[in-house]
Formats: sequence, C-alpha cells, structure tokens
Amino acid sequence: MFDVSRSEVRQFFFDVREKSKRAQPLTALEDMALSIISHHPEYHSLLDQPERFRDKDWSVSEGDSNPFLHLSLHLAIEEQLSIDQPPGIKESYHKLCLALKDEHLARHELLDALTEMVWQAEVNGQPLDNQRYLSLVAQKLNTLNIALRP
Repeated sequence: MFDVSRSEVRQFFFDVREKSKRAQPLTALEDMALSIISHHPEYHSLLDQPERFRDKDWSVSEGDSNPFLHLSLHLAIEEQLSIDQPPGIKESYHKLCLALKDEHLARHELLDALTEMVWQAEVNGQPLDNQRYLSLVAQKLNTLNIALRP
C-alpha cells in the first residue's frame, strides 16, 4: 500500500490533467488515471484549477462529495481488477457489466461497495474485510438481477 499524503494525491491528479492537455507522455499509472478522469467530465474544471482546489475540504455531512477520493477509489478498483484481488472481484465485475451493460456503471457499483466496506472498517475500528466487500458486491448483483428480470 502506498503511503502518500492528501496533497500528493491531489497533485498527482492535477498533474495528469495538465500533462494530458499538453499531450505529454504519461506513465502507466497516469494513463489509468487519465482514463478515469475522462469518464468524469464534471471534475475537469476542478482539475484545471489546482490553486483553488488543492487545499479544499469537502464535507460529507454537508452533502459534498470529495472528487479526489472518488478518483482515488476508481484507481483502487482498477488495480483490484488488474490482479483479481480480492479473488473473485474480476468475475463479479464481469457479471455487473453483463447486468448493467455499462462498464463504468459496473465500476461504480464496485466503488460503492468498496466505500461501504472502508467506512464500516473505519467506524468499527477493524481491518478491511475482503469477504464483506465481496458480499456487498454480490448483494448489489443480486438486487440488479432481480430488478432486471422480465
């Protein structure tokens, strides 16, 4: 696991956006981040203004969604899928893709489950639970399959 600060994570996304606008070469990780950023045009303006958003705090209690957390969770999902960790997440993702017929929406379902699992671990002061994560994904898939039945 990487040990990076909030400012380093944010700078990474600002740099990826800037490098892409200048058509500069990207590392493999930056290329992955750019793909995620391209699916989130709602963040482009924010990423074009590092001086304004570098130190901004987003408050969940006020209904805010932290775009850097969102993008970072997407990166985590991409890594999970690339190595099938936890084992079975790749298969679950493919099933979500079939049910939703949209890869990005399927990734968002994984992201929601990952967010829930991380939140529960934080609240309960426990380590991340891969089985709980896979169970949450399975519940989402089951709900989708029920909703999509003719």
